[in-house]
Amino acid sequence: MDSQTSQSSQASRSPAPQSPHLFQVDLRGLVDLLSHHLYSGPKVYLRELLQNAVDAVTARRAVQPDAPALVRLHATDGTLRVEDSGIGLTEADVHDLLATIGRSSKRAEDLQEARSDFLGRFGIGLLACFLVAERIRVVSRSARTPGAPPVEWTASDDGSYTVRTLPGPARPEPGTTVYLTARGGAAEWLSPQRVLRLARDFGSLLPYDVRVGEEPVTGLPAPWDRPYPSPAARRGALARHCRELFGFAPLDSIDLDVPLAGVRGVAYVLPSAVSPAQRASHRVHLKGMLLTERAEQVLPDWAFFVRCVLDTDSLRPTASRESLYEDEMLAAVREALGERIRSWLTGLAAGDPERLAAFLAVHHLGVKSLARHDRGMLRTMLPWLPFETTDGRLSLEEFAQRHPVVHFTRTVEEYRQVAPIASAQGVGVVNGGYTYDSELVEALPSVRPGTVVAELDADTVTAHLDAVDPGEERALSGFLAAARAKLDPLGCDVVLRAFHPLSVPALHLDDRAGRHEQARAAAEEQADDLWAGILGSLRGSAPRGRLVLNHLNPLVRRIGSLKDPELIGTAAESLYGQALLRAQRPLRPADSALLNRAFIDLLAWATHGEGEGDE
Repeated sequence: MDSQTSQSSQASRSPAPQSPHLFQVDLRGLVDLLSHHLYSGPKVYLRELLQNAVDAVTARRAVQPDAPALVRLHATDGTLRVEDSGIGLTEADVHDLLATIGRSSKRAEDLQEARSDFLGRFGIGLLACFLVAERIRVVSRSARTPGAPPVEWTASDDGSYTVRTLPGPARPEPGTTVYLTARGGAAEWLSPQRVLRLARDFGSLLPYDVRVGEEPVTGLPAPWDRPYPSPAARRGALARHCRELFGFAPLDSIDLDVPLAGVRGVAYVLPSAVSPAQRASHRVHLKGMLLTERAEQVLPDWAFFVRCVLDTDSLRPTASRESLYEDEMLAAVREALGERIRSWLTGLAAGDPERLAAFLAVHHLGVKSLARHDRGMLRTMLPWLPFETTDGRLSLEEFAQRHPVVHFTRTVEEYRQVAPIASAQGVGVVNGGYTYDSELVEALPSVRPGTVVAELDADTVTAHLDAVDPGEERALSGFLAAARAKLDPLGCDVVLRAFHPLSVPALHLDDRAGRHEQARAAAEEQADDLWAGILGSLRGSAPRGRLVLNHLNPLVRRIGSLKDPELIGTAAESLYGQALLRAQRPLRPADSALLNRAFIDLLAWATHGEGEGDE
């Protein structure tokens, strides 16, 4: 069989081409999908109506710049009428646009040049009305085809619709009127009070004359763009605006302006501290229409101490138009807005120290978070950021001027152990145990050349304490040996030093490695054979803790003269427990048992002689 015959045979056996089928759309199911997965709730229906009306006006003004720009809403219980002076529709437009799900009226070829001015881009907005309405009626007259008669489109939530032309007087002027009839249980969404509240929430920054009945909706220019007689009057007006939007009186307001991205707005500084982990929610308007009041990605994470309201004409919305699309433009805007907040902080540092101090008293944590990664901000804030030190609450700049070496601890526990003793010895220590503090102390030499920074550990503290005369220490060798034997099972050595203040009889010193080894050993004792073997394999050679006895303390001197080994052991345990409590260290079960035993033994010793006398 030749190739031509083979090809002919294969062609005769191939299936005949089939005509394509069209998707069938269950409108009620689609509305349910929109309400539960695309939109946050029924209230967005009014945003979509406003959006369509504003876009229609924008489209008409693109071809007729002097056309009226009006949007009117008239609500009665159970019905709503929305009128606009926009571009309007012909009968062909109605069939092509309103009855085709997913097609946007902004796709008309002769309107492409104005498309960047439109709010909507996805062609599904009118469906949102079915969230609250069982019936939608649209009456429209085209401004592009003056001779075309008005057209009426009526749709029900069962997916059916009708189209008919109307006599000219039905709508003498170009534009569109949308009528909604509430579905069961949704009449409240069409009440005059609810419509006015939603319209003002969504449309307060829209560029056209929008009214609900006789009540104005828009309030341009925006509060941050209005002229004011003085800076104080402007601050007062913005404070009132913040209370209306966010419910708090701000510490201050920060202008946010990124002209290249078409972003304008204001950030309000919170009057109380918030957790850095708390996601801030901001209000974002797109070309005047409220997009979302829960935007989280418009500011850097470190700027958690502000809440902002923005209007933009360049950022891209998602399909629901309730959040922003994460892209390069949004990243650039976020960086630029962060720079505006940095500039505000540096401006306060340079010219308004009182307001800066008030801000830092509340939000020092946020500034420290920023300064970790921004050396310029650390350099600027160095004289202002407060730290806990042995000299009191000071800035790192002031502390470094007082001490040739900036010692710091990495945990609050370590600081509490050494702070009183180090201070008495003239050693300055910064508590680096709070969030970000140790990182900032370690970064100090990078912005203050010549500064020496050192972590303070047990060996360093011990080295700063005065040694005892060798002869006196030899005379106490028996006492020290008995005390060491008693505390050895607890992983603690005993040393004798002379230090101030005299009122401190003993000091307990250890480091993180030693505490970790103690925790491992305690867990190993309580574990079953399997886990005990695993924990045993992790045994390290961490340095032991030490109990430093103060030879200058009168109580230690009296205890040192004891001869009874048992009483010396009890006294050593008591000093050890008191040192732990003084350092505010969490007690292990063994430490708690030791304290109880030492207390009871001391009571027994104190009452022993008295009991014998009674007999």
